[in-house]
Amino acid sequence: MASSSSPNPAHAHFESFLQAQLCQDVLSSFRELCGALGVEPGCGLPQYHKIKAQLNYWSAKSLWAKLDKRASQPVYQQGQACTSTKCLVVGAGPCGLRAAVELALLGARVVLVEKRTKFSRHNVLHLWPFTIHDLRALGAKKFYGRFCTGTLDHISIRQLQLLLLKVALLLGVEIHWGVTFTGLQPPLRKGSGWRAQLQPKPPDQLANYEFDVLISAAGSKFVPEGFTVREMRGKLAIGITANFVNRRTAEETQVPEISGVARIYNQKFFQSLLKATGIDLENIVYYKDDTHYFVMTAKKQCLLRLGVLRQDRLETEQLLSSANVVPEALQRFVRAAADFATNGKLGKLEFAQDARGRPDISAFDFTSMLRAECSARVQEKHGARLLLGLVGDCLVEPFWPLGTGVARGFLAAFDAAWMVKRWAEGTEPLEVLAERESLYQLLSQTSPENMHRNVAQYGLDPASRYPNLNLKAVTPNQVRDLYDVVAKGPVPKKNDKPNRGNPTTGSAGTQEELLHWCQEKTAGYPGVHVTDLSSSWADGRALCALVHRLQPSLLGPSEVQDMGALEATTWALRAAEHELGITPVVSAQAVVAGSDPLGLIAYLSHFHSAFKNTPNSPGPVNQGSPGTSSAVLFLGKLQRTLQRTRAKENSGDAGGKKPRLEVEADTPRTEEPPAPESRGPLVPPPQQQEESVQADARGLCALCGEHLYILERFCVDGHFFHRSCFRCHACEATLWPGGYGQHPDGHFYCLQHLPGTDHKKDIMDGGSTSPELPTPDANSVPPGPLTPTAPQEEASPIPCPRQPARRLIRLSSPERQRLSSLDINPSPEMEPPPKPPRSCSALAREALEGSFVGWGMPARSLPGNYSSTVFEAMEEEESSSDNEEEEDDDEPLDPDLEQALQTMAKNAGTMDKYPTWRRTLLRHAKEEEMKRFCKAQTIQRRLNEIEAALRELEAEGVKLELALRSQSTSPEQQKKLWLEQLLQLVQKKNSLVAEEAELMITVQELDLEEKQWQLDHELRGYMNREETLKTAEDRQAEDEILRKLVEVVNQRDALIRFREECRLSELA
Repeated sequence: MASSSSPNPAHAHFESFLQAQLCQDVLSSFRELCGALGVEPGCGLPQYHKIKAQLNYWSAKSLWAKLDKRASQPVYQQGQACTSTKCLVVGAGPCGLRAAVELALLGARVVLVEKRTKFSRHNVLHLWPFTIHDLRALGAKKFYGRFCTGTLDHISIRQLQLLLLKVALLLGVEIHWGVTFTGLQPPLRKGSGWRAQLQPKPPDQLANYEFDVLISAAGSKFVPEGFTVREMRGKLAIGITANFVNRRTAEETQVPEISGVARIYNQKFFQSLLKATGIDLENIVYYKDDTHYFVMTAKKQCLLRLGVLRQDRLETEQLLSSANVVPEALQRFVRAAADFATNGKLGKLEFAQDARGRPDISAFDFTSMLRAECSARVQEKHGARLLLGLVGDCLVEPFWPLGTGVARGFLAAFDAAWMVKRWAEGTEPLEVLAERESLYQLLSQTSPENMHRNVAQYGLDPASRYPNLNLKAVTPNQVRDLYDVVAKGPVPKKNDKPNRGNPTTGSAGTQEELLHWCQEKTAGYPGVHVTDLSSSWADGRALCALVHRLQPSLLGPSEVQDMGALEATTWALRAAEHELGITPVVSAQAVVAGSDPLGLIAYLSHFHSAFKNTPNSPGPVNQGSPGTSSAVLFLGKLQRTLQRTRAKENSGDAGGKKPRLEVEADTPRTEEPPAPESRGPLVPPPQQQEESVQADARGLCALCGEHLYILERFCVDGHFFHRSCFRCHACEATLWPGGYGQHPDGHFYCLQHLPGTDHKKDIMDGGSTSPELPTPDANSVPPGPLTPTAPQEEASPIPCPRQPARRLIRLSSPERQRLSSLDINPSPEMEPPPKPPRSCSALAREALEGSFVGWGMPARSLPGNYSSTVFEAMEEEESSSDNEEEEDDDEPLDPDLEQALQTMAKNAGTMDKYPTWRRTLLRHAKEEEMKRFCKAQTIQRRLNEIEAALRELEAEGVKLELALRSQSTSPEQQKKLWLEQLLQLVQKKNSLVAEEAELMITVQELDLEEKQWQLDHELRGYMNREETLKTAEDRQAEDEILRKLVEVVNQRDALIRFREECRLSELA
């Protein structure tokens, strides 16, 4: 075995090649290595075998073993799968290099061109488990010893490019630097092949290179001709990245990384940031790699207020142009945010330098994300076929907060290489394209959770990566337009914008269908004769009949007879909203007056689209019916619960007397009937009530007073607003269902800024700010006027219908005592003994111990062996990991948590292995934090996209409504067409609102999960103290945390029950 001081110059060149940290140093040391071994570089896979045979060097043997193991996989056919295939790869980014490596392993000749001459991007990429395993299998630890050694799995783009470049060079990829691909040069005659147009003028060998496969990985700004790109827009989102110099001091090593903090579930952090620095962010991430890397999403108003942006601009490009950004202010902004996020422990923050020698900091726009309509094409001319494929950002532009860029980029590179293999096997071009598009459909859905768990089995074959794979999801007939025979001219491209002039058949139904359906549903009700969609509904009876048909447990026909038109209509609108999830788009006054026939038609169309497939059999409808949203109902109940909670807080404990026990004679119950829903908190101030009612009748926004078109109407507690007006009065954030409240001053607030000392205190304490979550019940009766209750002294803005009197039995104290002692079980022996009630402390401690499951640890089976179970799982994971030497940074833990872990280790008798499983546990905790962050950012992105889509629908709806209202002389057929289009837009809006509600339920789950995490952390500090050392204040604080923890656990349980009931209703 040779030593490191071997006189063989090839050994020194190999060491230089391994250690090179600059692109030019890598290339020069590799040329010197090949020269010393007498090997011609860039000659494909045979070059690798020659180098391996001649370089008998101990330092290289472990690398050869890894590469040989990869190349020995059957799919590569010992490097003979694509020996007759010539490929051109454009772009030396991570995805382009990874695709080149796979093509080289298949035996293809691979030439790569890159316009840059060095790697200078310090930004850090998050790695999925399979990418870590994949890179380690290619020798990543050999090239970069610090690969994935911290608590978070990531790598800088520059380091990833360097290690992939080294692998590509060893496998014989021919690489040309400083060469820009500008287009394709088709064959000039039969028998010639496809070439590339390159700048500046390349060497003759490269200029004359003919290839039959082109893989484009040149980024989102360059997509080859023939490919169409679709834009996915959301709300304005400004990202900021910054890289600071990492001096690797002991102090810097001790600073914990931040896998991601999002405002959507951790408002306390961002409130503190805003108060301390004036900086308003949506999220922030901190990775410690070659640099200290920070990335965050900033709010535009904050950037304008702090002078980072000179002027507000409508166009995003102008807003973030270099002329409108103040560099010094941007640097101060990022320094302050980074310093706050790390508690100032990084010391003096010095910016790293970018490729131009300037501070490595940038502001970018990710409002819109680009996605190619197809992933591959085939062009043919003079009998020469060219297969074109996309990978990386030019295929799908990643959404940075999710950390999916490199993972999905690698998957696309594997899929593209698999496509080339199928191409080389002689598979028909249309079949190759169909398979590739079938795989492309899966790409945006992939996550570590829905792919195969065994990452060690991942390979080029898609079946090794994707479960439930269907390579025939797209048929060859569906991809005919992707096969372009140049001699016949290009195939006309399909318009990727939907044709809004032609209605979709059967989507929303025609006016005649709607009228016929309403007549069917209201038939047989006394006094109800529906002959049209306007005047027949003015007395309110038809609307009450429709609601009663769909929910017979509500007010009966006989009880409606004595109600006035306005009273009946108001009741029906409210009942439909509370019990059926049908949000009003027309006021009761407008229905009675007949002043808004279009609004009434749009409202009735929501009933039709939601319940048109519901049978006419008696009984309540299923809340999981297609077209309805149980999430809308749930959030509505949650919002009303919040209103009742605030009403009780505002009213206080008046008198302090408990109500008498009242038992309803005709409804035996063991619990009290639901309290009526107080509408007090959401009623405008007295001086505004009359104006609000008049505004609703005239179709005006209750806040700005401007006209409201049908698609613009956003109903809150019976009043209508523009969505753009319905914002938090304090922070101007968009308010979503279940996440707002109204102060008696008439203004709306998000829960974070809702005035009230109790709520604000809970927020700052990290405790529970949400009211008690309602328990979903498919047959529940809506509170308030929909529930028979005792008369209320306080007036309600909506008249309550007269209810049948119910006889109440008033029990005296002795009677209540005898009633509670009655034995109602006929056979006590047949019943199991009741479980002893668990105390608040026991419930909280169980939640605390179970919280380690959220760290990726298995749930305990018995209290006594929980610690050993956790430790065994961690030891097993450590033993199954790579045995290579790692340089792990020993990140500190919170002292209370450290003490808790050491106590558990002592009890389990595993103190000797404490450092090993401590690192594993910390890694698991960071991974779970990352999952939560990614989930939150996915929701935030989709909510922004929904908001943008709703704005577009509103604009289209305004045009159609103006046409319908103003063009009285237009032909009737044209009016019908416009009306059908308007109803389709209403249906699309309802679908988006239902999806928004589903997302907000998930937001509630994330918020409660984060609160439990914080409460767990606080509780450990008290539980680890000796009881004799605790003061009375400590015990009181511990009890308060225990109470909050139990509340959070109960609220999470309510959400779980809701999800389960939704699942069961869908199955039914």
